[in-house]
Amino acid sequence: MSANNDSFFKTIFVAVALCLVCSVLVSYTAVSLKDQQKANASLDKKKNILIAANMLDETTDVAKTFENFERKFVDLETGKFVEVGNAETFDQRQMAKDPATSVIIEEDTARIKRRSKVASIYLVKDAGKVKTIILPIHGSGLFSTLYGFVALESDKQTVVGLKFYEHGETPGLGGEVDNAKWLATWPGKKLLDSNAKLALELVKGGATKDTEVDALSGATMTTNGINNMLKYWLGDDGFGPFLSRFDVDKGEA
Repeated sequence: MSANNDSFFKTIFVAVALCLVCSVLVSYTAVSLKDQQKANASLDKKKNILIAANMLDETTDVAKTFENFERKFVDLETGKFVEVGNAETFDQRQMAKDPATSVIIEEDTARIKRRSKVASIYLVKDAGKVKTIILPIHGSGLFSTLYGFVALESDKQTVVGLKFYEHGETPGLGGEVDNAKWLATWPGKKLLDSNAKLALELVKGGATKDTEVDALSGATMTTNGINNMLKYWLGDDGFGPFLSRFDVDKGEA
């Protein structure tokens, strides 16, 4: 009987010891790779921004290309540029969760509940002049929140490109937001009218105007979600005030 007890306690001891060793190894690996994970996340974000700006191909040097990008911070209520405490650690998604740095959305067409008071945007410059304006957008689809970027030409109306970098929509249906052929239909479309009001819409049956984009086949809820997030983020509660006051020639808002 005592031999069996000894065997039982030895088994438990080995199992606990093994768990502890594995936990230490996993923790060490996570800590040691933390900086690399941050670097990879930063690189992936930059690549998605470049895709939205139609500036990424197999030969693109991401770091060098980003030298022409200027990151700015916008007070969404006033549309003015503002300074933030630490630009490097600024996280718009985290700020949206904090009541002190966010607002509750009353007319929540994008179904996101809260938004940060301040948004991070990117300006692409050429010879000191603003060439492209890149705005972050997000909103609910069918099964997930879609996060992406929409890029506008300096006229503040014409689409340069669109890219969603995170979502959980159904592959082959709503997941077609990743389809390169569909994304290729966006450049040149008129997102806003001359009064900086939303003009573009995803439509069924084939786009026939420069203010229309083909809806996603078989993905009505995802299509509606994209329409709604554009309506919100390009409206008065989103980037509408900024786009109305932004002086492209001076680069001031």
